Amino acid sequence: MAAPSSGGQSGQTQNPLMAFLPMILLVVVFYFILIRPQQQRAKQQAKLLSALKSGDRVVTSAGIIGTVITVKDKTVSLRSADAKFEVTKASVTEILADDANTTTAS
Repeated sequence: MAAPSSGGQSGQTQNPLMAFLPMILLVVVFYFILIRPQQQRAKQQAKLLSALKSGDRVVTSAGIIGTVITVKDKTVSLRSADAKFEVTKASVTEILADDANTTTAS
């Protein structure tokens, strides 16, 4: 008389998709929590930089508030108080609205 096998066979006949389901769910969660928001921020930053023009009041990533004098390919010339300096476009994080207290955040 052979003893019936109780659990060995049922674990091996499980659907292979069910074995990968936790991994698939993890990838989906990472996409919606990490990847998608980063892509949206990058698109928003690119839109902000393309709209940058002379005369705009901007805030840099270092916290410097200044007025744009000239816009070049990769750099922006700013005037802040009595100082004039050149920063990379990527360091511009915000364009301040002139007429209200609202800002266009990046």
